[in-house]
Amino acid sequence: MALSDDDVREILRLIDDAELDELRIETEGLSLHVVKGGSASAVEPVAARLEQQRDETTSAAAPVAGARGVTIDAPMIGVFYRAPSPGAPPFVDVGTPVEADTIVCLIEVMKMMNSVPAGVAGTIAEIHVENANPVEYGQPLFRVEPA
Repeated sequence: MALSDDDVREILRLIDDAELDELRIETEGLSLHVVKGGSASAVEPVAARLEQQRDETTSAAAPVAGARGVTIDAPMIGVFYRAPSPGAPPFVDVGTPVEADTIVCLIEVMKMMNSVPAGVAGTIAEIHVENANPVEYGQPLFRVEPA
């Protein structure tokens, strides 16, 4: 059973009204993990995130090791933005050094901007998506050469 936009809005409204800090909903074809008040400083270490991703499906952006470095994949479906606002410089460019908690982009979902941390220390080697283009869950956004 697919969720409509109204279903998602209602779930988000219920989460906002509820006195809870975290919610996980898993059904066939849907995995939703929401953490209220999260910040980039709460980024888990890469190894722990990769282990968690092996154990269960999550909405966190976990870097994925490959033959040519590590990719930072889209943690959700939405619109990819390289900068915090139109006309502002991008968060990162090719050659930019990053730490695990460095914000590398935003993904807009239903008018909400979601920061995406690198999740790994290294240097941005490639940018796989053009600004303001839609992205799918798990789609590679960046390639990072680990430090």
